[in-house]
Amino acid sequence: MQLILEKRLERPRHSEFTFPLIALVLALIFSGILLWIFGANPFETYAAMAAGAFGQRYHISETILRAIPLMLTGLSVGIAFRMLFWNIGAEGQFVWGIIAATWVALFLPELVGGLPQWAFLPLMIIAAFAAGAIWGLIPAFLKTSLRVNEIITTLMFNYVALLWMQYLYTGSWKDPEGFGFPGSAKFPQHAWLPRLPVDLGRVHYGLIIAIIVAFLIWLVLDRTKWGLEIKVIGKNPVAARYAGMNIARNMLLVMCISGGVAGLAGFSQVAGVAHRLQNGIAVGDGFTAIIVAWLAKLNPWAILVVSILLAGLSTGGDQLQITMGLPAAVSGVLQGSILFFVLGADVFINYRLRVIRSQPPRDASPAPAAQGPTPAD
Repeated sequence: MQLILEKRLERPRHSEFTFPLIALVLALIFSGILLWIFGANPFETYAAMAAGAFGQRYHISETILRAIPLMLTGLSVGIAFRMLFWNIGAEGQFVWGIIAATWVALFLPELVGGLPQWAFLPLMIIAAFAAGAIWGLIPAFLKTSLRVNEIITTLMFNYVALLWMQYLYTGSWKDPEGFGFPGSAKFPQHAWLPRLPVDLGRVHYGLIIAIIVAFLIWLVLDRTKWGLEIKVIGKNPVAARYAGMNIARNMLLVMCISGGVAGLAGFSQVAGVAHRLQNGIAVGDGFTAIIVAWLAKLNPWAILVVSILLAGLSTGGDQLQITMGLPAAVSGVLQGSILFFVLGADVFINYRLRVIRSQPPRDASPAPAAQGPTPAD
């Protein structure tokens, strides 16, 4: 008996929903078994995580706040993945958005002799987008001109950006009045991203920026000729080349947008939450964004929803430390399990498992020779 994967001629109805749902249930069962092995009640653990993420208004607001950078970085890598450019560098582009926004808030007024208060936030947005876009364009240029693998370059660029930021807040940008603690001076209050005028705690206008960006990406991908080109290049670059599409130019433009959106995530985090350049401001959102984009099937609206769910796992995991004494890494285990099973479900959306039963060998012994008279000696 053999098991083989066979390409489906057509997908079953509702497979886009049923298979991921089955995968989610299997991920919860698998994680529950791990929790049980380590002595925790899975049902109590999941209930505590849900309460810690969505149980009260404060918890909901903190989950949404945690989701904002995931939304923007998820949208960033999502549009790059659409044309099969594997942008693993959203974390570095995110960091350069932080650095650029900090420079505008703290040092640009001295350079130009002062800025009106209303100009700070728009200039911080432009600078963050431009910095992320430039950092994203470098791997794209290397890919289009020298055929350098973008996975390696974008991944390595993350660490260059992180180490450069560390140098700044511990060195030349370190606050001289900070009593020796690493970190820049605090932004002036007119360089803070305001909070939403609703009772949602620390949730700021970065949420509105993320929704606008999602709408614009959806509009470009689903309602424009350029969006069609991006999809065609992603599905079949050979056919796109024969159709006369400029793959190099499209790749550069897409990575400009991808890096710029990741830069906006950095701006929203430093201007909306931290209000200074400091340690702990970049916590891996650019890497988590890859999980967000894949779980959302690269759909901009789904990325917003998945970001909130994964942020809920993070804030709920923090609650486990307080209420149950479990490590917050439990949420990371659950994230990994969900990704593993959902990617497995993708296989069964496009392929089916076929069982081939081997037939028992037939008796191939030769037929007996015909009997006849034997010649005499």
